[in-house]
Amino acid sequence: MTLVTETAVKTLLTVPTTVQVRPRYEGSNICTWIGFKHVNYMIEEAVLDHFRQSELPARALYEEHGLGLDLVTIDSRILHAFHMDDVAEAEVTPWTKGDDNTIGFKVVIRVERGGETLKAVTAKIRVSLRIDTYLEAAGEVPAELARFAVAKLGDDLEREEGVTAPAEAEILASLTEGRNAYAWKWNIPYPYCHFTERIQMSGYLRLMEEGKDRFVADRGISIKTLLDDRRWIPVVPRSDIRILDEAMMEEDLYTVYTVEEVFKDFTYTSRMDFYVLRDGKLVKTATGSIVHGYAVIENRRDWSLVNFDQRVLDAINGTTA
Repeated sequence: MTLVTETAVKTLLTVPTTVQVRPRYEGSNICTWIGFKHVNYMIEEAVLDHFRQSELPARALYEEHGLGLDLVTIDSRILHAFHMDDVAEAEVTPWTKGDDNTIGFKVVIRVERGGETLKAVTAKIRVSLRIDTYLEAAGEVPAELARFAVAKLGDDLEREEGVTAPAEAEILASLTEGRNAYAWKWNIPYPYCHFTERIQMSGYLRLMEEGKDRFVADRGISIKTLLDDRRWIPVVPRSDIRILDEAMMEEDLYTVYTVEEVFKDFTYTSRMDFYVLRDGKLVKTATGSIVHGYAVIENRRDWSLVNFDQRVLDAINGTTA
């Protein structure tokens, strides 16, 4: 049995750890480069390993204490691209202040390139310990972790009031009205969930990736279209996502992808908002942003960033004739 002790919690909150991480094969979709979602998966794995090294692994926290380990915020910057088969070192530094009610970490991932060690990723993470209510109670939450335990994700925040929803058939139109946006409705399947009932952070990351794919296809510049026309691929230097409330398995999730800013002709930032319909109101369950650019494939090893041309700018801005 894993004992939650003051020593273990102090280690969790104060002692940095390092671990080797490597991207999953699934994340290599274009040549051998790794997409942002799988970079964030490496960050998640480093944080989970930090809990293991602190002798508070996620499995034991749930099975023995009824606490689900949930990443509720992930804010990452990608400074250098990862490739298939890269082995990197992730350093996790605790970042929790005395009055915080989430567990914070800063993560740096370094990778070797040409004999030089480069800082490839920086990230800030927040973790909540969600008290399990699906099964019978596991007893009192260990006192050392009580301030990080919540009955529901988002309880540590001041939640926005839900917005009265229009007729269900009009929800998507209402969410995009007057905006440079795209939205869709989707029923949450169990592979996106964990701890038996709720969507997990990796599920939202998958939806952020899908949002880009759906948006550009809707604007006539789908991923494959630009690959075939000019060997352009999307790149993501930064993304962030924050869970505000819970979205449950088999609920309908309304996702809105809104272009907020186009920086010259080089990158654009989109906001992503996620809602569920409850008691006639739209409840926001998560929000985040993603920065996109484009790169041209030069060969099987190399790519370089490119500026948007007028066709791409018009599509992003929604001004295509």
